[in-house]
Amino acid sequence: MSKRESYEQKTEEILFPITEEYGYELVDVEYVKEGGTWYLRAYIDKPGGISIDDCEKVSRKLSDILDEKDYIDDSYIMEVSSPGLGRPLKKDKDFRRSLGKEVEIRTYRMIDKQKEFTGTLKGYDKDSVTVVFGGGTERTFDKGDIALIRLAFDF
Repeated sequence: MSKRESYEQKTEEILFPITEEYGYELVDVEYVKEGGTWYLRAYIDKPGGISIDDCEKVSRKLSDILDEKDYIDDSYIMEVSSPGLGRPLKKDKDFRRSLGKEVEIRTYRMIDKQKEFTGTLKGYDKDSVTVVFGGGTERTFDKGDIALIRLAFDF
């Protein structure tokens, strides 16, 4: 397990009881380097959406525990936020929650002369994702071919 994965896992273990206490869902934790700065990001959600006050409550509790445990060697910026509309589907629970909903898929390589697909998520397993398109055509994508999959949204 890499240092990054270890930090994410430890942070998830700390965050899970905090989010449960408030009735929130812990969507994801990521530890990433952007522009030379490390970020520890926690994404939380609840029915009806997350407010700034919700993020602040979780952030204060998490910050105190991170200061106490001090397991991250690098200096970093901690953020707690809503996952947003365009969040990618990453975990099993993301796919399960999105079954029957319209998704956008972007692939790494051309498939039938295109790299972007939109359809209804019909099924998934550890290796593949199955989508049904408007005309009833079904296609199964290997997860290794998918650069991004997220819920489709119209503005």
